[in-house]
Amino acid sequence: MKMTKKILINVLALVVAISFIIPVLWLVLSAFKPGDELFDYPITLLPRTFTFENFIRVWNEMDFITYIKNTGFVTVTATILTVAISTMCGYALAKYKYKWLNVVFVCLLATTMLPTEVLMAPSFEVILRLGLYNSLAGLIIPTLGTLTGVFMMRQFFITVPNELLEAARMDGANEFRIFTRLMVPLAVPVMAILTIFSFRWRWNDYIWPLIVIDDPSKYTLQLALRNLVGQMAIDWSTLLAASVISMMPIVIVFMIFQKYIMNGFMSSGLK
Repeated sequence: MKMTKKILINVLALVVAISFIIPVLWLVLSAFKPGDELFDYPITLLPRTFTFENFIRVWNEMDFITYIKNTGFVTVTATILTVAISTMCGYALAKYKYKWLNVVFVCLLATTMLPTEVLMAPSFEVILRLGLYNSLAGLIIPTLGTLTGVFMMRQFFITVPNELLEAARMDGANEFRIFTRLMVPLAVPVMAILTIFSFRWRWNDYIWPLIVIDDPSKYTLQLALRNLVGQMAIDWSTLLAASVISMMPIVIVFMIFQKYIMNGFMSSGLK
C-alpha cells in the first residue's frame, strides 16, 4: 500500500513538472526557429531549421545593453536592500519583546489585504513629490518594504533559541555583533530564498516601471519587450529571442543561490 502511494505521488509530481517544463521548453526552442516556421501546422517542438538570426536581430535592432544595465542596476540594488531591511526588521520583530512591536507587525500584516492597484496611486504621489519620477531610484525605493521578506525572516528568527542570544550577551557581545556574527549566518538559507524571490520580482516587474519611467533611455527590459508588440502586428521571432535572453539572469541567480539553500537544509538535518 505504501509503495503504491509513493508511486502515485511520484507520477503526479512528474506530470506536474512536465506541465511546467513543456511551455518553457517550447519558448526556448521556438526562439531558434525562423519566423515563417513558428506558425507551421502541425506545430513542432524542435525547430526544423536551427538559426541564431533572431538573437542577432535583437542585439542589432534594440539597445539591449542599455535595457539590461537599467534592469540589472534596479534589480541588484533593490534585492540587496530588500534582503538587508527584511532581515533586520524580521530579527527585531522576532527577538525584541516590546508590546508596540506586535502592533507594528499587525499593521504590516493588514497592508497585505490591500490590492497592489490601491497602493500604486499614493506610491506614485510620493515619488512625484520627491522628484524621483522618471528615474531609476523611483523604481527602487517603493519596492524595498516587502512584507513577504519581513514575514519570512521573522518566522525563521522565532525558531532560533533565545538561549543563543543570552549566551552571546553573557560573553559580552553587543547587539550589532550578535546580529551580524550569530543571526545572519544562521539565516543564510532563508536569505538566499528571499534573494531569489526578490530578484525575480524586480527583474520581471512591468506595471510599476510603466507608470514611473517615461524616458526610453531608462527603460527596463520588460518595457523594452513591450515595444516589440505593435498595434497591428507582433514580431514573434524577436520577442521570443528577447524573452529567452531575459530569462537567463534569473536562472543564473537560482543556480548560484540554490547551494546555500541545500546546505542550510543539510545543516539543519544534521543538527
